[in-house]
Amino acid sequence: MGESVKRVLFVNSEIFPYLPESDIANIGRYLPQGIQERKKEIRSFMPRYGCINERKNQLHEVIRLSGMNIVINDVDRPLVIKVASISAARMQVYFIDNEDYFHRKSVYCDENGEFFKDNGERAIFFARGVLETVKKLRWAPDVIHCQGWISQVLPLYLKKAYIDDPIFSNSKIVLSLYGDTPAVDFPADFKEKILFGGVSESDVEVLNEPTGINLAKLAASHSDGIIFGAENVAPELVGYCKDAGLPVLPFDAQKLQDGSYIEEYNSFYDNL
Repeated sequence: MGESVKRVLFVNSEIFPYLPESDIANIGRYLPQGIQERKKEIRSFMPRYGCINERKNQLHEVIRLSGMNIVINDVDRPLVIKVASISAARMQVYFIDNEDYFHRKSVYCDENGEFFKDNGERAIFFARGVLETVKKLRWAPDVIHCQGWISQVLPLYLKKAYIDDPIFSNSKIVLSLYGDTPAVDFPADFKEKILFGGVSESDVEVLNEPTGINLAKLAASHSDGIIFGAENVAPELVGYCKDAGLPVLPFDAQKLQDGSYIEEYNSFYDNL
């Protein structure tokens, strides 16, 4: 793409300070700022998990972007969009919210450590919520960078359900893989629930076994480039991405530590 990359959309599972510091949350916080400082326009999204303190973080609803319903499994659920600012970075963060999916007080597991049974639906809602909101913004991204497992439905939807939308006609997908792949399977009907728009059953055959690894494979197969964001990415996933012949950026702990990964990621976008 070269010099044509002017707009980068970040779809994050975690952003510091809204969630505690971690490699994913810190990249979610500092990478968009660094890309913006390199003269690209950015938009950044994450789910509005119930543990995020709205008053402390000054979240407020964006009425003009809210008000749409998203249907999953024949149930209409309202899409609410909130926004907050990280003033030190001169950067806004958009939050995908819905009372049924995101008002519980923990992120992915209940108080007993059990993986929420509707986490697959939450990922579907998040993906469609981001894409529909970007359409409403009328902001056409050149690169969409997905980070964290809850973002991994989006590459499929972009390439199959939204491919003919002019907002996304030139968008490339970058997928960052970490060690956050769910170890617990999604429910058996996840494959049926994910069907939407131009997505056919043959597109999601890999989810016949609805594992976290297979969701990541589905995302990788609809991506244009892969970044390994952690040392502990499952070897099966590493092998799958390399065998697929996709452009791959390997993990580099030193660059992550000293911040030089931002320049490397920026070049990766430009060379897709």
